[in-house]
Amino acid sequence: MKCNTVRTKLAGYLDDANTGGARVAERVQVRQHLEGCNDCRAELERFRKLAVMLTRVPASVPPADLAIRIKVAAAQAQHSRDWASRVRRIKDRAEILLDNVFRPLTLPATGGFFSAILVFMLVLQMILPGTTVRAVQNDVDLNLMRPAELVSLSEYPQSWAPEQQDLELSLPHGLLIDVTVDSHGRMTDYQILSGPTSVELRHQLDQILLFSRFSPMMSFGRPTAGGHVVLSFSAVRVRG
Repeated sequence: MKCNTVRTKLAGYLDDANTGGARVAERVQVRQHLEGCNDCRAELERFRKLAVMLTRVPASVPPADLAIRIKVAAAQAQHSRDWASRVRRIKDRAEILLDNVFRPLTLPATGGFFSAILVFMLVLQMILPGTTVRAVQNDVDLNLMRPAELVSLSEYPQSWAPEQQDLELSLPHGLLIDVTVDSHGRMTDYQILSGPTSVELRHQLDQILLFSRFSPMMSFGRPTAGGHVVLSFSAVRVRG
C-alpha cells in the first residue's frame, strides 16, 4: 500500500472506524505499512496530537431555540421556493400555450376576418342590387356601390299610351315599373308594379325602354348587371 493511500485512511485507523471483514484486512495493511514507513508514522502522530487538543476544547452548548429557528428558516426557504417555482411553472405553461395554440391560429384568424368581410360584401351585393343609398351631408363618395340610374328616356313612340287608359295613368302613382339593367346600361327585363297591364301598353313600353339609356349599377368601380331602376309614368291631357 502506498503512502498517499495510507494517509487518507489514517483518521479512520486512529478512530478504529475500520470495521467489517474488508475493513479489518485494510487496517492490517495500514499497520504493516506504518511499521516500515517513518513519514506515515509521523503523520499518524500528528493526528493523535490533534485529537488530544480537540478533547481539551470546552464544549459549546447550542441555544435552546436553535432547533425551532432551524425549522422556521427551513419552512421560509421552502415557501419562497414554492412561490418561485409556481411562478416559473405558470410562465412556462403560458409560453407553451402561446406557442402551440394561439400562434398557429393567428394567421387563420386574420385570413378568416378578411374573408368574412369579402363574403359579406358579396352577399349584400346579391341581396340588394338596386338599393339606393342616400348620402348624408358632407358624405364622401367611395364608389363602392352605386345603383343604376336613368340617363335618358326614349321619345319613341311619342303617343305611347292609349286614351282609354288615361284614367288609370292619371292616378297618383300612374304606371309604376321596375326595370332591370345589365352591365352595359341596357334594359333586360321590366315588371309592372302598379297601373294598366294591357298587351298594347306592354308593346309600347318595350319600344320605349329598349331605346332608353341607363347607367349600370357600379360595384367597386366596375359595371355590374342586375341593377334596378323604378320609373313612374302618368298622363296629363289639356282639353281646350
